[in-house]
Amino acid sequence: MEDREFMEKAVDMVLTAYNELVEITDNYTLTEDDVYIVWMCSILGNNKALLSTTVPDGMYYEVTFNNTNNELYLDGYKKLIHKKYEL
Repeated sequence: MEDREFMEKAVDMVLTAYNELVEITDNYTLTEDDVYIVWMCSILGNNKALLSTTVPDGMYYEVTFNNTNNELYLDGYKKLIHKKYEL
């Protein structure tokens, strides 16, 4: 899968997942402009991207393309801890 196609699919997957899971009472729908790619890499035909949204909910998303099986995976994570440690 070419990088551009993967990026478009990754953004679409996050949009779809968020819009399907958002509380109906929130009365809010994400658009393509609300999703951005934080990091992406392509290695040996496989792709991985970390994405986030403009929603301040602490969520980030990981999309992986497995070239061997021609499969895409979506994982969603919520930041629970951010603590600084002095060295």
